[in-house]
Order: sequence, then C-alpha cells, then structure tokens
Amino acid sequence: MVHTDALDRVEAIRVTNPVDGTTVGEVPQMSGRDVEVAVAALREHQQAWEGLGAEARAGWLRRWSDWLWDHELELVALLQAETGKPRVEAGLELGMAMDLLNYYAKRSSRFLAEDTPLPHNLLTSSRRLRTVHRPYPVVGVIVPWNFPLGLALFDAVPALLAGAGVVLKPSEFTPVTVRRVVEGWREIGAPGVLTAVTGYAEVGEVLVDTVDYVQFTGSTRTGRLVAARAAARPIPCGLELGGKDPALVLDDADVDTAARGVVFGALSNLGQMCTSIERVYVADSIHDAFVSRVVHQVRGLRQVADTGHRTDLGAMTTAAQADLVMAHVADAVAKGATTVLGGERDGQLVRPTVLVDVDHTMDVMTEETFGPIIPIMRVADDDEAVRLANDSEYGLSASVWTSSTSRGRDVAARIEAGAVDINDVSMHLACFPVPQAGWKSSGVGGRLGGAAGVRKFCRPQVVTTSRAHQPLVSRLAWHPYGPLKAVLLERSLRALTARGSRRLKGGAR
Repeated sequence: MVHTDALDRVEAIRVTNPVDGTTVGEVPQMSGRDVEVAVAALREHQQAWEGLGAEARAGWLRRWSDWLWDHELELVALLQAETGKPRVEAGLELGMAMDLLNYYAKRSSRFLAEDTPLPHNLLTSSRRLRTVHRPYPVVGVIVPWNFPLGLALFDAVPALLAGAGVVLKPSEFTPVTVRRVVEGWREIGAPGVLTAVTGYAEVGEVLVDTVDYVQFTGSTRTGRLVAARAAARPIPCGLELGGKDPALVLDDADVDTAARGVVFGALSNLGQMCTSIERVYVADSIHDAFVSRVVHQVRGLRQVADTGHRTDLGAMTTAAQADLVMAHVADAVAKGATTVLGGERDGQLVRPTVLVDVDHTMDVMTEETFGPIIPIMRVADDDEAVRLANDSEYGLSASVWTSSTSRGRDVAARIEAGAVDINDVSMHLACFPVPQAGWKSSGVGGRLGGAAGVRKFCRPQVVTTSRAHQPLVSRLAWHPYGPLKAVLLERSLRALTARGSRRLKGGAR
C-alpha cells in the first residue's frame, strides 16, 4: 500500500488546449487520502444500488443519457478543447458512448439474469442449481487521454449497470470532460455510486490499492505495472493495452477503397488510437498505385487550428507524444525509409506522414507510434504479409483488404490479433455484441461482447438447494464411513462415470 500522507497535495492541475495553449480548466491534484475517502463513500452506497435491481439501475442510466444529450454542445466543446481533436470526432466520441449506453441499458436485466443449469448426473439430480451474478463492490476505471469521454463511459456504464460503484481516474492531460459528466450524474440526483479522482500516477496507485476490480486502458508498460499491483492484493483487472495494428492489402484489393480505408484508419484522432493502422503491407503488383492513392487522399485532408467543422485532422494531445512520433520518422529515414509526404511539425500539429521503403529494423514498424504516420511496405504475397503482420509483440486488431470474402477470411484466420476487419477498419469497436480483446502484449480480458461486457464486473455466486429434505445421495457421503457405505459410494460413482463393462467391476477394498 502507498503511504497516503506522502501524497497529500493542495495544488491544482491546469489543463491546456494542445492547439493554442489556452487554459481549458483546472482540476484538483488530489491526495491518496482523497482517493481512499472517495472509495469508502462509494462502498456506503453500493449495496443499496445493487439492491435496486437491474431495471431500476437502467432507469437511472437513461436519465443520465438524457442529461448528456441535453449538454451535448458543452461536452463536445470541452472534449475538443482538451484533446485537440476535430469537432466531428469529438461528437462521434459522445455518440458512440451513448449508443453503448442504450445497448446495455436495454439488455442489462437479461444479461444479469441468474443461470439455472440442469444437474449433470443422477448423483446431483436432487439439487436445484443457481448462479447469481453479484457485482464487485467498487470498480476503478483508469482512463487514457486519447478518448477520455468515450472510454470512461464504455467501462463505467456496464459496471454501473452490473451494480458496482465506479471511481474514474482520468488522465491528468484530459480530466475536464470526465469530471463534468460525473457532475451530471449528481445533477440528476442519482445515487452516490459514481465519482472521479484527479491527479498523477500516485493517485492511480492508491486507486488500485483500494478498489475491488480495476479496468485500465493505456500503454503496455503501464499496464504491466497495474497488473502487478493488482496481483499483489490480489484483485482481478482488465487491461486494454498498446497496439501496432497491421493492414494487409492483397493483390486483388480495390486500390481506391483500400487507400481511403487505410488513411482513415491511420489518421483518425491523428493516429492516437490503440487500434490505429500503424503498418501497411501491400502486394507488390499494386504497391505503387496504392501509394499514389494514399498520397492523394492525405493531401486532400485539412489540418488547421479550428474549433468548428473546417478541419479533418487535429493536434497531438501531448507534446511528449509529438516528440515520439517525430523520433520514429527520424529513425526510419536514417535507416533508409523515404518520406513521400509530410514529416513536419508545427508545435503539436504533426503533419500526416507517408513513408515507403520501410522494414522491420525501424521503430516505426515495430514500436507503437500513436501518431499520424503511414508506413507502407512492399510484400511478395499473402504469406509474407501474414508473416510480417504476426512479427510483433502486439495483437490488438488488423484489417485485410481484398475483393474476395473467402480469401479475406482465410487470411484473417492466420493473423494473431483479437479482431480482424475485412475491407473496413476498427468497425468491430462499434459492434457491441462481440468482444474487443487484445492478444499477446495488447491486453488481458475483453471489453464489450454482449453479456460478457456486464458480467466481467460481476462475481459469480453459486446457490444450491435440495429438491427434498436431506436427500439420500447427500447423506450417503456424510460421516461416519463404513464398509457398506464405501461399497455403495464406489459402485455408484463407477456406474455413473465408467464405460461399458467397467461399470460393474470393483468394490470397496
């Protein structure tokens, strides 16, 4: 445990707009003790929240949804200001989260209904079996800076519907919108089961030390630290970590469609997505045509400091991430890559960059970039594309571009990633009935997946009851033992579990 008296702070965290440096707002730099008090308050209210039942909890979530839509313009403006993303993408972030809220609010009662499986043999047939889904009392959600509103709601909504109390810890770079939506929860008079804590890494450490389940989204390096800290208690954790998502453009792909899709997948949110396309493998026969179309698409995009709808590309949210992106470009060029387009920077406005002549000796092809670079590598055939796509510690998602659905599925079956979109990019993120789960170093546990998206925040509780008072089968196994009871038990088990003539053999020794 962290000694919280060492964490006490009184300073505020100033949040600035990454485009022009203006102040968006200030949030308190909370102490470890503040986190402990906040979690304790959630525990006081959680049992009553669980006791409301799934339908009543969904009712509160719907009222919150109404508040969020009533404050849409305010929230989108805040989100754009603190992240630097275009207004359209800020609006889409809210809209996607509202779609998820509606999906789970409508279905949570069914998803959380108790399971009543039938007994599996005669020996247990005298029992009624029930599995009840009971929430972890307090769920901690650590939110990254790239989608602060969307990812906060993507995890908080199913956890609240499960019956848990939720504490959100937004990034110190983008905490303003998250705090505002938590204020909205209070403004509708909802029970005190949702709160936010703000601060730096030590606040997150205390959060992991005090909650019952932690959901973390962020870098693989930090995710490993969170997992180790959770395991020391131990508590379960869900981790959605880094990605280095490949796009495989096969020789029968529609070049124009593939180019447009790859540009969108690589440059949405200026590449600051764990599922951004970060490497492109293109069949030799269409490589030059594909590069030409990508360059044409990128040149047509607008990147200006604008708070309205007159821009397609925003800014890097943090200066440190902009530095890393430029370092990847410099490393690639030093090792023989060619810059076809871009490669410049104006503060945190990093220009979209198209690289060719790349290979796996370069950081841009092996390390997570999290920025607007499109490195394109020529490959001989499908086999080479798959081999290179799998040559990574990451396995979050991938895309395959082809005119043949069956060929696309065959290639997808060979890719080591949790999701593969055929002739599309990141579409699985909007399909809530399917899980979003990373392989390899890209995560542990999944987000979404229908009922699994709510049940992940629950502990299964098994309840067995007798169909009759003190059934004979149960009493046979009770003390004291004796020769006759031993024979009956052994022969009964043999008759139930052995095959053929073996059912009739044996007996107590």
